[in-house]
Amino acid sequence: MTSRRSPSSTWTESRGNGRGFTSVATALSESSSIHSDTLYHLTRDVGLELVSYSILEAEPDNEEAQSLLKRHSMQTDDKIPVVSSSSSPQDNGEGLRFSDGRRKVDYVLVFHQRRHASVRSPASTSVSHDRLSIVSNGNFPQGSDGKGGGGVVGGEAVSVGEVFMELDSGEANEAAEPADHEMHLIRQEFEANLLEAGLEIERDKEVKAHGLSFTRLHAPWPVLCREAEFLKIKVPTKTRYDIKEESALSSSVWRKLKQLFQPKVPPQDHGPTKFLTHCFSRDKLHLYNITSKDSFFDNATRGRIVYEILRRTVCVRSCQTIGITTLIAKGVYDSAFPLHDGDYNATGHPEERNDRQILHEEWARYSAFYKYQPIDLVRKYFGEKIGLYFAWLGVYTQLLVPASIVGIIVFGYGVATVDTNIPSLEMCDERFNFTMCPLCDGACDFWQLSTACGTARASHLFDNPATVFFAIFMSLWAVLFLEHWKRRQISLSFSWDLTGIEDDEEHPRPKYETILLQKRQRKQKNKKKKKKKKNQIAIEKLTWKDRLPGYCINVSSILFMFGLTFSAVFGVIIYRITVSALMAMSPDPETKSNVRVTVTATAVIINLVVILILDEIYGAVAVWLTELEIPKTETNFEERLILKAFLLKFMNAYAPIFYVAFFKGRFAGRPGSYVYVFNDYRMEECAPGGCLIELCIQLSIIMLGKQLIQNNIFEIGIPKLKKLVRTLKDKGVEKKEEDEKPPQQWNLDYALAPFEGLTPEYMEMIIQFGFVSLFVASFPLAPLFALLNNVIEIRLDAKKFVTELRRPVAARAKDIGIWYNILSGMGKFSVIINAFVISFTSDFIPRLVYQYMYSQSGTMHGFIDHTLSYFNVSNFKPGTAPHNSDHADVSVCRYKDYREPPWSPDAYHFSKQYWCVLAARLAFVILFQNLVMFLSLVVAWVIPDIPKTIVEQLKREKKLLVDLFLREEKDKFQLIQSLFAKDAPVPPADHVLPLPGRYNTLPQCPTQAPDDDDGGPRARCRAASFGLYTRKVPPSPRNENSRHTAV
Repeated sequence: MTSRRSPSSTWTESRGNGRGFTSVATALSESSSIHSDTLYHLTRDVGLELVSYSILEAEPDNEEAQSLLKRHSMQTDDKIPVVSSSSSPQDNGEGLRFSDGRRKVDYVLVFHQRRHASVRSPASTSVSHDRLSIVSNGNFPQGSDGKGGGGVVGGEAVSVGEVFMELDSGEANEAAEPADHEMHLIRQEFEANLLEAGLEIERDKEVKAHGLSFTRLHAPWPVLCREAEFLKIKVPTKTRYDIKEESALSSSVWRKLKQLFQPKVPPQDHGPTKFLTHCFSRDKLHLYNITSKDSFFDNATRGRIVYEILRRTVCVRSCQTIGITTLIAKGVYDSAFPLHDGDYNATGHPEERNDRQILHEEWARYSAFYKYQPIDLVRKYFGEKIGLYFAWLGVYTQLLVPASIVGIIVFGYGVATVDTNIPSLEMCDERFNFTMCPLCDGACDFWQLSTACGTARASHLFDNPATVFFAIFMSLWAVLFLEHWKRRQISLSFSWDLTGIEDDEEHPRPKYETILLQKRQRKQKNKKKKKKKKNQIAIEKLTWKDRLPGYCINVSSILFMFGLTFSAVFGVIIYRITVSALMAMSPDPETKSNVRVTVTATAVIINLVVILILDEIYGAVAVWLTELEIPKTETNFEERLILKAFLLKFMNAYAPIFYVAFFKGRFAGRPGSYVYVFNDYRMEECAPGGCLIELCIQLSIIMLGKQLIQNNIFEIGIPKLKKLVRTLKDKGVEKKEEDEKPPQQWNLDYALAPFEGLTPEYMEMIIQFGFVSLFVASFPLAPLFALLNNVIEIRLDAKKFVTELRRPVAARAKDIGIWYNILSGMGKFSVIINAFVISFTSDFIPRLVYQYMYSQSGTMHGFIDHTLSYFNVSNFKPGTAPHNSDHADVSVCRYKDYREPPWSPDAYHFSKQYWCVLAARLAFVILFQNLVMFLSLVVAWVIPDIPKTIVEQLKREKKLLVDLFLREEKDKFQLIQSLFAKDAPVPPADHVLPLPGRYNTLPQCPTQAPDDDDGGPRARCRAASFGLYTRKVPPSPRNENSRHTAV
């Protein structure tokens, strides 16, 4: 097989005298993968042996070898050799710096040493062994002495040398697995490429036989400048300008009131003045406000820069992969993360606290629930993406306050009018003596409507005229929330310098790369003859044919899970029906009287448990289904995952509520013609007070239970349990090391849970937003409970991010992404849902129809009798009448429906009242929907997306930037002019030379005094034309310092 030599393959140089060293060049084919044994068998065939992190010592008197080493050396001023560390946290700034105490640890790579590679001491090393040495950054260190060429330098020499990988044919102390050898090679190549990119590396001094090994990375100033320019990071200039603030009395009073709730954090460049920012450029360093190169880029920005280098670093020779994400997926590294800013517990003076300690004291405490969030500090520490999440959560929580107040008022109105509500008074009045038809066949007896008095009174608390107003208010509230968030988002984008940023280019995901590589290899195997080069173009992407199996599995799996959700709901329905029948057969009268309350409460609890279980299952299934689609980038993966998870969890959470709201009692039939399930059990009906009270019970228990159990207990308990298991596991492995020295910061951060994205955080809030907006007409207190939950949720999430999670990479984001579209869609959907809830679930429309069409007095007197139909008990089917009835003289019973009486020619058919009520309900849905949509458009039109102050400040910033660069150009021009003036000869006083530079566009011409002695015509300058610039310019001798181009 012909192998192509890659640029990073090792070079070959052989010496036969046995005194220097012998290097063997290896070239791997592109089809080699991490699981191949090519490297292992290659070393076995040539009689080599793998040794980890050893240093070769060149012979001082070997001139040829010395020249070869100098030729391959890549060490520059900004590339500092790899060093080793044995210092304690107290020696290097609490574990945040290299062993020299100066260079920051910007990133940490962690891998697990499973086997002890053979580490050879100088005494046991034979100079006659052949060794394959791969130099990480091209440098061979000088030996500590000039004796014994080919030995391995131990002791302190290791701490200043470069990293080598040595394959030796001597006897190994312990045999390692081929995969471990190859991972070792891959790590060597990857870290060599990191050194080549300019990063500096530090490793642990001791070589562990097993356990964790940490590789620390540092980005020096030249690398930070290069990458900041490449990433277009905006940095502050030296120019400051004043921010216009409202000077009204009300605004100043409001600022003073807000000051009481502000956290005590250092100012983050927000006040009366603001630094003018511009994308970083190495050509304009003199414009930036660089007080210290060490602190000009904050830790979050430094970590992001190093992550970008890690993400695009290629590892072609060993495994054909790009980026640290792929290497972690393949097991080369366990994890990679930036470090926290030290311990979160403040121990020193308050002014000496780091950002993590400030966030812990002022943000991640439950006692700070009344304070505003330090969003700017959160953004500085965690990045814009996480900062936007907490800003959105804060805006959502703030706007729940007016919604909660209105909801309390609506509920209070129901409480205040419950004793004057005529329908509930009629239902509770025993003088009306409404005898109702049995609730089940055979075992159930006739019953009096007055026994449902409590249900009727409770129903009025939520089903009253104020509910309609509250539904309209909440629909407009959803629009106001989205509009307010858009303005807040624009303000944050301006203050965080996110305006005008472009989306970062993303590398393919590891699985996409792997499947694409497998496809290329299959194509190469299927080719029988070698084709032309143009026909050997590598496959660049996967097509729909490659994803078709995944799409098919996705569709079928989602349909199956929808069926599973509906089956769970149907199972609970069967439970309610059977338990109701069994309790009705009980001889205990107390049991019979509490049938509805017991069945409703237990069924809702079962629903809640099923929802919690299916939520966890659907979350894992959504990840699996998204992986089958093989998305190319992480953004595509995240968007597809969010859509699937939201669809499944939305259906899971709201399916029981939709059933109670729109389906329960609609298909139960009537006495004498009921609908049966499994030919034995009747479909359940709504309570005498209507289905709205049952909808309220269902919604409240599911919402509160989901928030209490899933959002709080799971978020607190499961991470602590995982941390305990991880601590116990690591304690057994690293027990001796922990006894010897205190843990470093990277050890502490590795023990924390990895950051897995914001999708779970957003998802639980979006589901809660659905509870608040979709069915709020049935439960006006939903915003209040959501507000109480979110006050705790903000501090809980803050504590989790500060104390329990590894520090995430600071990711830029202009907005909250697809979540805004989901919120907007749910806001529009809530209008339709609330219209149908008010129209079909509540009794609001039947009351209006009765009051204005059928009432004799124009009041609600007689409404209950109007809604009840008659049934002749002689029309019961055989076996369905009560077996043992206490009401022997009953000939006619009542049931809730609009049907003709038995003495009518159209007995038991729908009456005219039914069709009138149905028409009114449909008309209300159309009117409500169009009215709310119109008002929503008016609100969105009235409130501009971009605040006026931000528009003015953006224009002012643009003008100041233009003035700044014009001033810079003017200074450059004056400098060039002064240099020309020094070099040029002094002209006569009456001869004026034109100014050199690009501003001189007119051709030169001789000048002449106006009073010429000859009296001839005055010489005039000819106007500039295109002909001047198109004629050939005579060649002039070139100067190395200046190049002239003919235009």
